Amino acid sequence: RGADLAMADINAAGGVLGQQVQVLAVDDFCDPEQAVAAAKKLVSDGVIFVVGHYCSHSSIPASEVYEAAGVLMISPSSSNPMLTELGRANVFRVQTRDDAVGVVAGNYLADHWSGKKIAILHDDTIFGKGVADLTKEQLNHRGLTEAIYQAYVPGDNYYGAEVAELQAADIAVAFIGGYHTEIGLMARAAHDRGYAVQLVAGLTLATEEFGLIAGPAAEGTLFIDNPDPRRNAEAAPVVERFRASGFEPEYTTLNAYAAVQVWTQAAEKAGSLELDAIIVSLRQHQFDTVLGAIGFDDKGDVTLQRPVLHVWHADGEHMQLE
Repeated sequence: RGADLAMADINAAGGVLGQQVQVLAVDDFCDPEQAVAAAKKLVSDGVIFVVGHYCSHSSIPASEVYEAAGVLMISPSSSNPMLTELGRANVFRVQTRDDAVGVVAGNYLADHWSGKKIAILHDDTIFGKGVADLTKEQLNHRGLTEAIYQAYVPGDNYYGAEVAELQAADIAVAFIGGYHTEIGLMARAAHDRGYAVQLVAGLTLATEEFGLIAGPAAEGTLFIDNPDPRRNAEAAPVVERFRASGFEPEYTTLNAYAAVQVWTQAAEKAGSLELDAIIVSLRQHQFDTVLGAIGFDDKGDVTLQRPVLHVWHADGEHMQLE
């Protein structure tokens, strides 16, 4: 939705360097093999710019396909450091890296839960385990050791056993590296047991689906992400248009809109749609987006963005705490 609206706005304003933009969509199902297949299809269809992918473990293998084909990739959500540490010049992202999130999460746990039992769980994906390990690293750096560190199986319908284990170990707070569906089910399982464990997550809970899954159990769940882009003055007209259509734009929606804005402005500044020229432009300039002013470092990571703490409420809304 974010990329579609951005492309429509660009075309209405005359296109990119005078050319109209055609949008092609594929679904990688957050699966590495299907991500490679999707990337190859886009390359065969002649795309020059990809807004994607969503999951880190899909973005990383897909980025290799785009590098070989000379296609620019800007991910709206992939946060694992490896995506840009591989040194592929065609790869950029508008989402904060997991190592920045891990520092905030580890410091929060150390500052607020010292003397309590802490658990760190993950879903064993590149994203989930990666952000959990980085949180653990910072927590340990602060002189605290977690009582439980373990993986859970994603895709289950119920996580009562995992929650019961946390309760039996007297865990007061659990950081969970994973996606909103499983974390929502864990919150419900704890709520059903009357177990007031504090859940903390990173980057994946800024979606209304979490509130729908967790229900009343969403109350008080914390997550770490960039500042809410819906609060930016630059985003207000776009947010209003989404809401008028009955759709609440989420972080990834506005990140995708911003990715298109960045590509368009980089092409205009470069005066070219050629990949090498756009790469230089992306690294040399700042860009005005719905996220505010952003830029990119030499690795392709976004600058001028920093993760902060957010809290969920039982009414299905979440708010920024700092």
